[in-house]
Amino acid sequence: MPQPVLKPVREQVVVVMGASSGIGRATAARFAEQGAKVVVAARGEAGLRSLVEEIRAAGGDACAEVADVTDPAQVQRVARRAVTEYGGLDTWVHAAAVLLVAPFEQTTPEEFQRVIDVNLMGQVHGAMAALPHLKRQGGALIHISSMGAKRGVPLQTAYCASKHGLDGFLETLRTEVRREDLPVSVTNVMPATINTPLFDQARTKIGVKPVAPPPIYQPDVMVDAVLYAAEHPVRDLVVGGSAKALILGEKLAPRVMDALMARFGFEAHDTGEPKPADAPDNLFAPLDAYNTARDGFDGSAWPRSLYTFLRRQPLVNRIPLAAEALAVAGFVLKPLIR
Repeated sequence: MPQPVLKPVREQVVVVMGASSGIGRATAARFAEQGAKVVVAARGEAGLRSLVEEIRAAGGDACAEVADVTDPAQVQRVARRAVTEYGGLDTWVHAAAVLLVAPFEQTTPEEFQRVIDVNLMGQVHGAMAALPHLKRQGGALIHISSMGAKRGVPLQTAYCASKHGLDGFLETLRTEVRREDLPVSVTNVMPATINTPLFDQARTKIGVKPVAPPPIYQPDVMVDAVLYAAEHPVRDLVVGGSAKALILGEKLAPRVMDALMARFGFEAHDTGEPKPADAPDNLFAPLDAYNTARDGFDGSAWPRSLYTFLRRQPLVNRIPLAAEALAVAGFVLKPLIR
């Protein structure tokens, strides 16, 4: 089987879906900073325009394409833009996502379906658009998922269902890519809670601005992992020792995790910042007020992850279970070394 052919980032043409804010915005900026030619896409034109201006002002090369990931024709147009603008496509990063925080009994069918359409079907549309281009000369298909892909979290039924579905989709797609001997790397990146405007823009029915289980990491921790996957074929990347500890706990003792989530998982969403259910959100339409990479958790967000750093070291990856053992150690020691 041929190994995926991944160029150095400085030689790549990269598409970032969901680039107007949060992880997508931070990722696109870093790719451009490292010399890649970047096509940024999202629903919000204002956010894309400001991002391209920032990248070009810093000496980078970027162009924008407004697209809703729930429309496969619009996603196909983004892939074609990369080819016509820059002559090809080397890495596709799919970061577009929406969040609904609500008890299941207060979730409408339309809301649940919308989360699935964006977070799961949007990723499917991205893979369908990117794969025909990537397989010609090799490249990386990078999907931003969540620790929620492996462990459900209270008040996030739709979100975790979409991420579990994405995990199953990528596992199956990866086997088909391997069977066909395609030189394409398929990576599932599963972060812990990241300090992005996802929570400001979320639809909430718990009376407050939501957050996800702590600790919170800065977007740079996530971006480091994505750029690593763009140059190194890797199956899964868990970002943040807390995420790895949660996933390991689910694998080893799922009933214990059920009990812990029932006891602590609900209060973990409460920021104490009031937000009514009818507050503006981006579930069905973009919001232009949050075109930044970070949210309001700068004072408490962790700037580094020892586990994620070690996970990118070749020696650690050659030792069976080394990264898993270091995940727990890194998560425990992190407060002492931050």
